[in-house]
Amino acid sequence: MQFSCSVIIHKPKEELVAYFIDSSKLVYWQDGFIEKKELAGEPMQNGALAELKYKIGRNELLLYETVIENLLPDSFFAEYECDPTHNTMLSTFEALDANTTKLTNEIEYIRFNGLMLRVMKTLFPSMFKKQVQKWLNNFKSFAEAQ
Repeated sequence: MQFSCSVIIHKPKEELVAYFIDSSKLVYWQDGFIEKKELAGEPMQNGALAELKYKIGRNELLLYETVIENLLPDSFFAEYECDPTHNTMLSTFEALDANTTKLTNEIEYIRFNGLMLRVMKTLFPSMFKKQVQKWLNNFKSFAEAQ
């Protein structure tokens, strides 16, 4: 399953990229985010592995991020793996003018584990896109408030 979402943010590209790479800021735009731990490699560099922890309801979710290609300030491509899913995400930053940037996320889900997720993917594929768009909108609100 593949899709993309985007948002126009009224901030300079370089400022947005600085927020994007600062893991201490994730709590402001990713619901349930608790912490990010670097596990291997140089943070945010090609091949780096990090563990991201989220609280979802009463449960904690561990998500593993592997950087595939960091070409920031233009793009960041990573793979995300956890028990229920495995996906890639390409984030691109396009300066529309000196103070306006378009952020686009291109997502490809490679694997869904469990019957419930496979059913949801089939019956409600827009649910996954809505979550990505929500986080982009949260990022926009956070960044524009700075």
